[in-house]
Amino acid sequence: MTGSAEDAQRRPGRPTELLIDASLEALRVGGGHAAGVYLRSRTSGTLRLSVLVGLPGPLFRPWWRLHVDRPFPVADALRMGVEVVLANATETMRRYPQFAAGLPFQFGSLYVPVGVGPKAHGVLTVLRPSASDAIELIPERERLARVAAELAGRLKDVPEQELLWDGEPLCVRPPAARPPGRAGFFTWDPGTGAVTPDGRLRALLGPAAKGSTGDARTFAHALVAPSDVEPLLAALRDTAGGRPHPVPLYTHAGDGSLRLVEVWTAPGPPGAPAAVVHGAVLDPGAGAAAGTAADLLPEGVFALDRLGTIVYANPRAEELLERPLAELLGVPLWDAVPWLNQPGCEDHMRGALLSPEPLHFHLGRPGPDGAGPYDGDWLAMSLLPGPDLLTCTVRPAHRVAGAPAAEPAEDSPPVEDVLPPGGVAPPGRTPPAGETRHAEAVVDPSLAPLYRPIVLAIALTEAVTARQVSAVVMRELLPAFGGRKLAIYLLQDRHLFLAWESGFPPGFLAPFEGIGLDARLPGVETLTNGRPLFFDSMQQLKDAYPGIALDATEGARAFLPLIASGRPVGSCILGFDRPRGFSTEERAALTALAGLIAHALEKAQRYESEAALARGLQQALLPRRLSAHPLMETAGRYLPATEGMEVGGDWYDVVTAGDGLALVIGDVQGHGVQAAAAMGQLRSAVRAFALGDRPPDEVLSGTNRLLIDIDSGLFASCCYIRLDPVTGAARAARAGHLPPLLRRPDGRTHLVELRGGVVLGVDAQEQYPVTEFTVEPGAVLALYTDGLVERPGGDIDDGIGRLRVALTRAGTPAELPGGQSLPRIAERLTATARHTADRPDDIALLLATRRFAPGDP
Repeated sequence: MTGSAEDAQRRPGRPTELLIDASLEALRVGGGHAAGVYLRSRTSGTLRLSVLVGLPGPLFRPWWRLHVDRPFPVADALRMGVEVVLANATETMRRYPQFAAGLPFQFGSLYVPVGVGPKAHGVLTVLRPSASDAIELIPERERLARVAAELAGRLKDVPEQELLWDGEPLCVRPPAARPPGRAGFFTWDPGTGAVTPDGRLRALLGPAAKGSTGDARTFAHALVAPSDVEPLLAALRDTAGGRPHPVPLYTHAGDGSLRLVEVWTAPGPPGAPAAVVHGAVLDPGAGAAAGTAADLLPEGVFALDRLGTIVYANPRAEELLERPLAELLGVPLWDAVPWLNQPGCEDHMRGALLSPEPLHFHLGRPGPDGAGPYDGDWLAMSLLPGPDLLTCTVRPAHRVAGAPAAEPAEDSPPVEDVLPPGGVAPPGRTPPAGETRHAEAVVDPSLAPLYRPIVLAIALTEAVTARQVSAVVMRELLPAFGGRKLAIYLLQDRHLFLAWESGFPPGFLAPFEGIGLDARLPGVETLTNGRPLFFDSMQQLKDAYPGIALDATEGARAFLPLIASGRPVGSCILGFDRPRGFSTEERAALTALAGLIAHALEKAQRYESEAALARGLQQALLPRRLSAHPLMETAGRYLPATEGMEVGGDWYDVVTAGDGLALVIGDVQGHGVQAAAAMGQLRSAVRAFALGDRPPDEVLSGTNRLLIDIDSGLFASCCYIRLDPVTGAARAARAGHLPPLLRRPDGRTHLVELRGGVVLGVDAQEQYPVTEFTVEPGAVLALYTDGLVERPGGDIDDGIGRLRVALTRAGTPAELPGGQSLPRIAERLTATARHTADRPDDIALLLATRRFAPGDP
């Protein structure tokens, strides 16, 4: 479980040392469970986990390697150059459902790029306890950003090749947050109400021990967190009344760390009204005191450090795990107890390491041949998270949900060495028949959850083009089944055309392009027959189809029909480098997943056709040319969103208004044909008002009433500026839109503060005040929509600041080499957006500059 760097305290070189130090510091400042650094790989477009602090690497193997174009927070942070803050599991599921599907636990996370822009080295990440919202994490976010900036500064002189990572992550054990485990004992006399802790318990309580003697409630407040006080008092009362709890109480100290409390009774003094209650308190850890106390417990207890190494096990754990102590201590859990290495148990372990809540489940112990559990030989396991250790308890249990009854649990081994005050040891307890206390899940070793296919299904819901669907299959389906090659063919006019290929020799698939449905080929027959074809070896494929061209002599192939709702869509070919068999479960899973892929491809084909029509409508509604004036130069740019491939309602326009020009930019809420249609209506209305040279406030008021009258259910933002090209006098009004930027001839760029009203389409009586300002000759005025300045997880004010800096650096047309025109500046300002593959929103940009007129200074 410790990965490639045992204890990871060895540090092979300076770059690795810097990465480990930064990860440890990130863990500290981010208040996290775990931290790490992803670096670029030598494989283009791939990120690899280089350092992992506080988690066992093998347990998180699916997240060692990520494509930079995957919708994962690490990839977004690097690709977009932004900090990604996920406060809790709800926010994670909303923004990154694929990531949340693989780690569906209650935790938050932070991701900060190490470096800036295309030269960023990687991403620093912290997994931490959940928070209510991102605002609560602002201090941690700022501190983590400083750590990432310091790391980037230290790495700037390191050769680039030394910062490309292709191996396994170095797994680092974090420094202990508290001392090793301790334990103690107490007695409670219900007759007098007095609680008497022993010296060991006083030492465990520390300063709180001064007020711990006296009544039970005072003692409980000193011993456990406020939320656990009432359960502890109830357990004391029940035990005194002859109703002892069959298992220890899982409570927490004030700092959140785990404390196990075991209580039992012994006869009191003659005449006492109630039995004296004895108790043992265990603060889990690897110390000898903790071991002594845990030896008294009737159930197995063992503890793992944050890297999954067993640091403590009591005798009962040895018995139930069927391993001697010498083969447990200091050994990673799944090496010490191989039959625990099953997906369900791994998933519970991940949950316990990432979230604070205890987990309780039943686990079948395998039979002698390892093929399955004994009938009734089930264990009840509990995983109890702590700051430094994961404490695990195990006891015999009966299977739930109608399973055969378990054999009665054996009595706990007698305790012969250390006894609590009063000399009374806790008796061994056997759970009553059928009891399933604490059980929340049954893990059957024969049922392995297929996490990759689940992620594939979620990812396919987000893919909207055939290429995106194919890319998702390549990323998610092939790794799940060990495949190396993929080809997807789509059916068109009774012929199959290649939509995607990966891993096949160059040109090998060319002869099969456009093949008819009458050809005797497995990729054709799987579709025409509607049945998947599996070949365990290339020889088997050759025997079934004599004369077929083969791309390799060794390997295996699977040919899957892509059929959606009974309609043929195409076929999918999976290639494997080595011969292999396909189990019944794998064949069923691949066949079912082929159906999902087919539906996704059918949806993509239909959606692309509809999107093409909608984009045509939108392009027809945007201005083909902008109104001109001898003393003015204007340039506009429009970039549609690429996420979802839906058209939107952003628009810009330049309209002749009397002896001047009207500059207009707007953004209709939402995407799709309805938004584009509403945009066309608004643009026409604004043009009509502008051509009549109506004042800016009347233009917006009239357009606002029109949008309300057509009752589209949409609203829109708009900024309208009427500019006199001769004098530079500008009169502007805005309705909920972002303020424009003005770059003066001296290079200073600032926001033009415009008073404004609410967005159009909300209040028919809204008034839109007018602001006046001046545009000097040579100045550049920039109007834009939020798609240009807003980034996921970022502050829009930061985006406006970046645009202001970019406009300053872009210069004016007169400053550009060779006197290049204003469109060149527009290209510069939208360059980053044009090269972003997953723009979540449309972008509209309108620039205007006054030329110098004769007589201008």
